[in-house]
Parts: sequence; C-alpha cells; structure tokens
Amino acid sequence: MFSQTVEYALRAAVYLAQRRPDPVTTENIAQATKVPQAYLAKVISSLVKAGLVKSQRGVGGGVTLVRPPEDVNILEVVNAVDPIKRITTCPLDLMTHGMKLCPLHRRVDNAYAMVENAFRSTTLAEILAEPGQSVPLCEVPTVEPSSSAVVPAKPNHRMPLEVEVAAPAD
Repeated sequence: MFSQTVEYALRAAVYLAQRRPDPVTTENIAQATKVPQAYLAKVISSLVKAGLVKSQRGVGGGVTLVRPPEDVNILEVVNAVDPIKRITTCPLDLMTHGMKLCPLHRRVDNAYAMVENAFRSTTLAEILAEPGQSVPLCEVPTVEPSSSAVVPAKPNHRMPLEVEVAAPAD
C-alpha cells in the first residue's frame, strides 16, 4: 500500500525524532535505518521542502527535525514524499457513476481515510514512546555525540511502525 519512499521517510523521521535536537549526518541516518544513502538524500530533500527537517552543511551540520516529535504526525511525513491518493471520482471513468463512487471504490476510499486519520493522530513521539514486543523495522543505533561511531541502541529504542486502524462502521 505504501511506497518504498514512504517507508524510508518514516524510518528517517523516527530516527531524527530520537536524535533531536542533535544534527545527524545522512551517512549515519542511512546506516542506522538501512536506507541506501543516495536514496536517503532524495527523501531528505523532500522532507526539507515540506518544512519537516532542516539540513545544514559543514562542520557541526547535519539533518534535524524542525519541530518537536510531539508536533509532527506521521501523515505529514507520508504526505511529504508520496501522499495518500484518495479516490474522488470513478477510477474507471464510467459516465454512469458520475461523481459518485461505486460501493467498491467507496469502501477503498474509506479505508484510505481511516489510514489518513490513524497517521494524522499518531506523532513521532508516540512511535518512540510505545513499548513493543514486535520485531522493529531495524535496530536504531545511537551515535555518540563526541564521535561518528555508531553503537547499538538500548533494547527499548526500537522503531515500531504499527498503527491500529479501526474497521469502518457500516
């Protein structure tokens, strides 16, 4: 349902939320989140354009979240790189449907709406704070401030990206 770009953007955003306010190099983000560095650079560029992160070159530079993790929801991250495309007209261009969606496409669009609402109501801080027993997308190593060495994170610093979506009431 979601593109690889969305997956990578969510990994990077959660990692940056964990590191905030310290700047992190794209090399460290790529290594920690298992995202190819060249692809990550494009993802970061989209996040910068959306105003979610800032990037500064040079000594002491790196990438940081612009706002606190409590103020960034995961829908913003998704929309920055590959927005959820809602169904507003018949995808088959059937004239008999006009502006109304058939029962199938209405339900599909309702599912998209539920995902949007779940993502809109989930902040990066909530993702970081949620304890989980599930296997994370990737281990989130910590970067020691005095060096660029990457070390494994504590067990509770994992990146679950599970969102519960309630079934539609029909």
